[in-house]
Amino acid sequence: MPSATAPTLYDLAPAGTDPDRDPAAVHAHLRSQGPVHRIHLPGTGDAWLVVGRAEARAALTDPALSNDIRHSGSWSDDGGHALGRNMLQTDPPEHTALRAGVARHFTPARVAALRPRVQEIAAELVAALPRSGEVDLVAAFAMPLPVTVICELLGVPAEDRAAVREWSRDLVTPDSAAAARSAAAAMTGYFDRMLVHKREHPGDDLFSALAAPDAEAPLTPEDLLGMCFLLLVAGHETTVNLISSAVHALLSRPELLASVRADPSLLAGVVEETLRFHSPVSAAAFRYAAEDTRIADTPVPRGDAVLVSLAAAGRDPAHWPEPEVFDPRRTRSGHLGFGHGVHHCLGAPLARAEAVVALAELLAGRPALRLAVAPDALRWRSATLLRGLAELPVRFD
Repeated sequence: MPSATAPTLYDLAPAGTDPDRDPAAVHAHLRSQGPVHRIHLPGTGDAWLVVGRAEARAALTDPALSNDIRHSGSWSDDGGHALGRNMLQTDPPEHTALRAGVARHFTPARVAALRPRVQEIAAELVAALPRSGEVDLVAAFAMPLPVTVICELLGVPAEDRAAVREWSRDLVTPDSAAAARSAAAAMTGYFDRMLVHKREHPGDDLFSALAAPDAEAPLTPEDLLGMCFLLLVAGHETTVNLISSAVHALLSRPELLASVRADPSLLAGVVEETLRFHSPVSAAAFRYAAEDTRIADTPVPRGDAVLVSLAAAGRDPAHWPEPEVFDPRRTRSGHLGFGHGVHHCLGAPLARAEAVVALAELLAGRPALRLAVAPDALRWRSATLLRGLAELPVRFD
């Protein structure tokens, strides 16, 4: 792999454009020059960034691109962003075996059974919101809803959830590499203790099923750690982003908000359009060229890293008419918000259900809801793979 001399997104961004605040403008600029670009990610390494929708979809199913970091050349990922070995870092047949161990817990039927509890949690959170004044809706609603749902599903005690949320934040958007390493160590210790406890005192939860010595698909200790990390962190971080971005999309478009209030059946379309327009997962997990290959007309040497931008794919005008218009009535589908292929997000049905329920309960319970700041004053949390609002100040009066 060549030395790390590629330009960063900041180098490639048009003058006056901030990739953290307006990644869509940067993606559009790059896409106008081609679907694949060589970039440098500070502290990590060089990678091929895929910004075209057709090329992104093809790359996500290209057998020459592996999710296994062992196919990397001189790639470095020492930020502490993952623990153990998980489904996002493996290929079939290892990936198939890992996925089989938990897939039955995320089927549409299982999600339908969970929906009443999701609605109950959402209603409780809405009832706790103030009747007037200002509040950060991320901290008060968008974050605790999916955290509570996934922790109950996995079997994380209520008294541990604040610590788990803090560790997750430091892993996904760390203030420093040291903070990420500290969070990884704390979470590893917690999972080890919890799995021992679940073996001795099993309950009706997913962690107990995974830890059981006679589990249907027994996992190695490394696989157990990776599964715990993926289910807990990916199981709520992305949904926090989805809910808060969907609320932001409605509150910054008064005419659309009025339409949704008049016709709540639009909420499912709002969620799908949010996944396209404000993709909670900005890029898929890193791929690595297992052999010399090509993406579109770009040669990708063996060992090189590939970063597929789901966010850029969601606004590619080659696929989406008027991609910069937020339209929940779109008839054309095909966003890559949950990925594509064998690594398509296992929790997609649950995330969709949580987001629709959250929006319905919030709009019904707080009809006077409005943004407390101008839309362009909002601050976004940007990481290599995830993007969402840091806070969402709203008023109810």
